[in-house]
Amino acid sequence: MGKFVLYAFLLFATLAGGSAHSNNYRVEYGDLALTVNVGEDVNYSVAVRGTEILSPSTISMTLKDGTVLGRNPKVRKVFKQHVTEGIDAPLYRRNRFSASYEVLRLTMVGNYGLEFRVYPDGVAYRFFTSFKGEVLVESEQAEWCFAQDFKTGVTYVNDNPDPYMSSFQAQYSMEKVSSCKEHATYAFLPLYVDAGSAGRLLITESDVEDYPGMFITAGGGISYVAKHPEYPLTFYCDESNARYPKTRADYIARCKGTRTYPWRIIIYGKDDVALANNNMVYQTASPSRIADASWVEGGQAAWDWWNGIRISHVDFVSGINTETYKYYVDFAARFGIEYVLIDDGWYSYEDNDLLHSIPGLDIAEIVSYAGFKGVGILLWAVGNTFENQIEAVCKKYSEMGVKGFKVDFFDRQDQEFVKSVYHMAEVTARYGLTINYHGMYKPTGLSRTFPNVVNYEGVFGLEQLKWTEGDVADMPFHDVMLPFTRGAVGPLDYTPGAMRNATRKNFRAIRMDPMSQGTRAHQVALYVIYDSPVVVLCDNLTNYIKEEETTEFISGIPSVPDWLEVLDGAPGEYVVSARRKGDCWWVGGITTWEPRDIHVGFSFLGEGNWNASIFRDGINADRIGEDYKTESCRVDAKSGLDIHCAPGGGFAIKLERVNDISL
Repeated sequence: MGKFVLYAFLLFATLAGGSAHSNNYRVEYGDLALTVNVGEDVNYSVAVRGTEILSPSTISMTLKDGTVLGRNPKVRKVFKQHVTEGIDAPLYRRNRFSASYEVLRLTMVGNYGLEFRVYPDGVAYRFFTSFKGEVLVESEQAEWCFAQDFKTGVTYVNDNPDPYMSSFQAQYSMEKVSSCKEHATYAFLPLYVDAGSAGRLLITESDVEDYPGMFITAGGGISYVAKHPEYPLTFYCDESNARYPKTRADYIARCKGTRTYPWRIIIYGKDDVALANNNMVYQTASPSRIADASWVEGGQAAWDWWNGIRISHVDFVSGINTETYKYYVDFAARFGIEYVLIDDGWYSYEDNDLLHSIPGLDIAEIVSYAGFKGVGILLWAVGNTFENQIEAVCKKYSEMGVKGFKVDFFDRQDQEFVKSVYHMAEVTARYGLTINYHGMYKPTGLSRTFPNVVNYEGVFGLEQLKWTEGDVADMPFHDVMLPFTRGAVGPLDYTPGAMRNATRKNFRAIRMDPMSQGTRAHQVALYVIYDSPVVVLCDNLTNYIKEEETTEFISGIPSVPDWLEVLDGAPGEYVVSARRKGDCWWVGGITTWEPRDIHVGFSFLGEGNWNASIFRDGINADRIGEDYKTESCRVDAKSGLDIHCAPGGGFAIKLERVNDISL
């Protein structure tokens, strides 16, 4: 991977001496124009087709010794270039793509500078420094001053004694920028902005390495400002051995003096569909540090935790034991499912030792049995316990044949934890293991840097319906928000696949016998719509076996496509997406509690005729969520289908080319 074309660059220097007047630098690409003003401070603004959407917003970084990078700056050198690069993207929503952008790099007197990039799908900037030794970063000023009081989609941290403690799982609140002042807690990224006729934006960051992640809060006027968690000094552990900060320093980061800092990103789309299909986070992340990542494989996983392992019609006591997981392996092999994920409970919290499983559970025997059946085993662990034993654990289980780990209960994004995230990715990669982060902040491009990072949580997923009642968790609305918001910045482990499907009136939160909101077809469609390189089947195996037709349809949807894009939709209304793997296509669509007729066009298909196998809401799905219908028909690139979706409904379509031209 890397750059295959680098052209049209210009390098020139300005005098090092400062001046009383401002210097303006303008960079344009596509619909976007970036203006950087260097005067008493550094600020930037962004316009779309001549209309300002981001008013001058100030950038600075304050060091603990009192130095303020960006205060009374003096430009020493200006560097501009145009870059086009080809990016290989294993397990990403397209396996290879090109990225083009304009670069403006301002090197300042005082051994620091700022780099700006303008892509067709967004604007990014970051600091860089070249100091000797270490520096302590006291704070960083990042702000987004909007030209109007735009409508936003915001996710807020729950009200905790520690304002920085968050599982990063919240539903989107739709409000004006100015409404942020009414909230006592910080918000976390990405932030969605509806800029009207100018387009749509997402505010986020990428390449967050050895530095804290950002929260945002209300700024002056119509703006948001960044807030970073201070560096943790002491910690406490809860009963699961999850580790949380107890006291903090008066700075946010301790850094090497010579380095680049995270990208602050404004993702742009001319409309919601274009926004959903952006590549900004991935293309600004650091390239892969795995020389050969061909061993990294995605897939589906049979999963135990959501359904409480309530297996019936078997001749053994179901639970966390060897017989149960052999049964899981048999199920996975039967339906061509790549993995079995053994979640919470396989090791004891009393000793927090991942090198030993509980009595009655023989991991080595299960792994051996699974290997014979062509199924991989994944293991869950509390992240702090995993980090404490990481070398020994990775060595033991990689040699045993385990394929990867799901690590959980972090709820942080301070610098100390971010360093741990990179460390876990590096060590697991070294041992040929994948890793899936839960209780985790949003994706920041780590899946490009370490392709063995196969998924992230950081999403209000289906697990929330085990304990969240009724309209407090309006999941159909939330499900339709995700492709345009959280899902637009990287993969998400939403954990779909519920087989008990409830109408709005009939839904109940039941921990050990959970259900979904919306229809069966809605759940099936999520396997097409969401980017989840390793995705689970969350429900009870007994239910999947009883509902074999549904299970076969789900298990036939590839979790790692060659290409995945949103085709149509609007946040909180409906969405239609398509994915391709080889010569086959899948199309999925979902709606909110509002019933909807959706037209699906097939202009993306190649020549010839295609067989469409359709899984859609049944005629009674408005009253009985499990009701669905399957049917098939022939389509081509010029045709389309009109599909009715029940309240909370959806559909999924598999498209296979018809080879017999006589038909």
